[in-house]
Amino acid sequence: MKRSYQGVLILSVILFLNVIFTQKMVHQYFYENYVNTLIFCGLNIVLFPVAWVVYKKLKKA
Repeated sequence: MKRSYQGVLILSVILFLNVIFTQKMVHQYFYENYVNTLIFCGLNIVLFPVAWVVYKKLKKA
């Protein structure tokens, strides 16, 4: 069974976005921009189910 590099690349991009959103969330919290903090927190929360779905599709393939 050969693994697809496309799925690994997608999961890597999702992880990269997760790191960026977390960094921006902490930065906005430090400067007391709480609305932006909640936006980046929400984006982090949304990325988790997306990564889960991609992983499940990769596992079936």
